[in-house]
Amino acid sequence: MRIDLHTHSTASDGTDTPAELVRNAAASGLDVVALTDHDTTRGHAEAVSALSELDRPLTLVTGAELSCRLDGVGLHLLAYLFDPEEPELLRERELVRDDRVPRAKQMVDNLRDLGVPLTWERVARIAGDGSVGRPHVAAALVELGVVDSVSDAFVPQWLGDGGRAYAGKHELDAFDAVRLVKGAGGVVVFAHPQATSRGRIVPESAIAELAAAGLDGIEADHMDHDQATRARLHALAGDLGLLATGSSDYHGSRKTVQLGAFTTDPEVYAEIIRRATGAFPVPGAGGAAGEGAGRG
Repeated sequence: MRIDLHTHSTASDGTDTPAELVRNAAASGLDVVALTDHDTTRGHAEAVSALSELDRPLTLVTGAELSCRLDGVGLHLLAYLFDPEEPELLRERELVRDDRVPRAKQMVDNLRDLGVPLTWERVARIAGDGSVGRPHVAAALVELGVVDSVSDAFVPQWLGDGGRAYAGKHELDAFDAVRLVKGAGGVVVFAHPQATSRGRIVPESAIAELAAAGLDGIEADHMDHDQATRARLHALAGDLGLLATGSSDYHGSRKTVQLGAFTTDPEVYAEIIRRATGAFPVPGAGGAAGEGAGRG
C-alpha cells in the first residue's frame, strides 16, 4: 500500500486543482492521499467529488497544513481528520487566511524597494482562487527571471524567514495549534521539522515539549531531509513515542517532487485513523483502501 500524507492543490499554493490532484494521485499508483492545503479545507469538497470518477480505488484523507510559530521560529503542523467546523480551530484558520493578502502585498512592496519590478497583479494572477502565500510571490520571481526556481526564492536574500523581503503573518502558537486540533478530533504531525534550507528550525527539545503536549508524530521522510536526517528523526520519534510519517509535500509543477516520492508505513496510517475522531478517510472508486478507511 502506497500512502502519501502531504499534498497541496490550487486551494492554497499547488498547481493541480483538488480534482486533478485526486486523479494524479490515482494515476501515480497511490492508495491513500491526504489533501493538506495551507490553513484551509476549501479544496476538500471538490476532491471528495472527484473520487467517484476514478477507475481504481483511492482513499482521501482530509487535512490542512497549519502555519505556526514557536519561540520566534516559524513551523508547520499537519492536521489530519479534524472536524472542519469546530469553531475555535475554524476561527484561527480564518485569521491566518485573512492575513495572507496583506502579507503578500507587503512582500511585493519589500521586493520593489529592493529594485525588483514586481506587481501585485502578477502575484494575484498566479495565485488565482488559491490562498495566496509566499510560493506565489516566489513563482512571480521565477517568471521575472530573478531566481531560477521557487526553492531559490526561499533564502535570506529574498523570501526566507527573516529575509530581506520577508513579511510576517498571523500564525498559531504551536502549542495552541496542537490543543485545537486535538480538541477538534484530529491528529497532529510536525511537517518537515529539520528542513534547514527553509530557515531556522526548532530544537529537538521543543519537539519533545510538543510531544508531551499531545503531538502525534513527525514527518521524518521528506524531500528536505537527507538520509542521515531521516534516520535521526526516525530515532527521535522512537525515543519520544511519536509516529514517523513520510510524504511528498507535492505542489504540482511548482516543485520538482512527485506524488509518492516518500510514503507512510501502513501501520502508522492505521494508527492515525485509530486516533482520529473528528473525521474519517473517504474511500473512492472500488471501495476502501486501507484499514479503517470505510468508517464514518
